[in-house]
Amino acid sequence: MADIAARLTTLTRLGFAARGLLYIVIALLVLTTGRAEDPSGALQTLGEGGGRILLGLMAAGFVAYGIWRLSDAAFDIERHGSDGKGLRERLGAGASGIVHLFLAWQAIRLMQGTADQGGSGAEQGAQSALQLPGGGVLLVLGGLVLLGVGLFQLYRARKGSFLDHLEPQVARQDWVRWTGRAGYAARGLVFLISGFFLVRAGLDEKASEAGGMAEALAWLTNPWDVLVAIGLLAFGLFSLIEARFRTLHQVPVHGIGQKVRAQMH
Repeated sequence: MADIAARLTTLTRLGFAARGLLYIVIALLVLTTGRAEDPSGALQTLGEGGGRILLGLMAAGFVAYGIWRLSDAAFDIERHGSDGKGLRERLGAGASGIVHLFLAWQAIRLMQGTADQGGSGAEQGAQSALQLPGGGVLLVLGGLVLLGVGLFQLYRARKGSFLDHLEPQVARQDWVRWTGRAGYAARGLVFLISGFFLVRAGLDEKASEAGGMAEALAWLTNPWDVLVAIGLLAFGLFSLIEARFRTLHQVPVHGIGQKVRAQMH
């Protein structure tokens, strides 16, 4: 069990690196070609350039990262605490885990050649929601959640709390602090724009008005698109820093196994 936990932690670091690579690609596409993509689009771009081996490594990293984040949500392995702030952070960890497991699934489909080509994931999701009773309200609520996430990202950028989980000698470096601040500020702005799109789509009940990261970046005009892209590049670099220097608490594989066995008897 200890070996499994150690290997999962190693692969989680690969997940941080994979996340960083996606954000670097997103930023460079904007800066060099003016093309706006979200993480799914960046993953497809990497697959076209790097092939199955790179996609396989990224899928493995995203699976481990997703499991680690979901374990944090369920077992508080990062020690957030049980107060309101801690519960919000654990909910965020759970959402992040689901997103990265989805990215792993996409990477596997790209390896198999069965991934969807084109189309806005945000628009498709909004269309599905609008087919449900009260779909417009659901979209508005989802947009409000994204607005809250965006504000929280900006709060983290200002406070610098993203440094808390880095090794102390690295966290003290000014260039690391400002790389993280630029990255979290850019992500916060993207979430705010995406949240606005989703609220508007819900109020107007028009799925075509929904949008994610790609639509948010395309909506920005010069020089804001360049500034946000530089910020996303910084976030990618900060993710690479986390891949090497973040303090990771291991997933309690043995404890989870014991709980599962106890419930089966």
